[in-house]
Amino acid sequence: MTLYAFIKTLHILSSVLLVGTGFGTAFYLFFANRSGSVAAIATVSRLVVRADWWFTTPAVFIQPLTGLWLVHIAGWPWSTPWLMASVALYLLAGACWLPVVWLQLHLADMAKKAAAAGTALPPLYWRYARYWEWLGYPAFVAMVGVYFLMAGKPALLLP
Repeated sequence: MTLYAFIKTLHILSSVLLVGTGFGTAFYLFFANRSGSVAAIATVSRLVVRADWWFTTPAVFIQPLTGLWLVHIAGWPWSTPWLMASVALYLLAGACWLPVVWLQLHLADMAKKAAAAGTALPPLYWRYARYWEWLGYPAFVAMVGVYFLMAGKPALLLP
């Protein structure tokens, strides 16, 4: 296996972990929240935080490192339109993800406390859950755009 193929494989695997874990955990917390079960929400939110630390966070760092390495090895200029658009979309997803991480930590903490006390989730939980959800949509769409650009490397016609 060439160095390029090895780095590309790492890049693809980390992208699958990044988007797959993000989408999967969002799916489960989205539906746990709609279940109304504080115990289920507490368990799922705790596991969402764990999955973010174990899988998403390393992939967030591996993606740009392997991507930069691939750009260097392949000799692509940074002015390549699909590459510039990919970086912009990745940064947009990251700008959404950072507050999502903060929100997830607080959601998990509030759910844990409510489950332990046998009480309902506070109104702040539901407000944070809405923010968490609203930030997830543009992040997911941005990452789908990155996949499209990386896979197809289209010749974008930008002025």
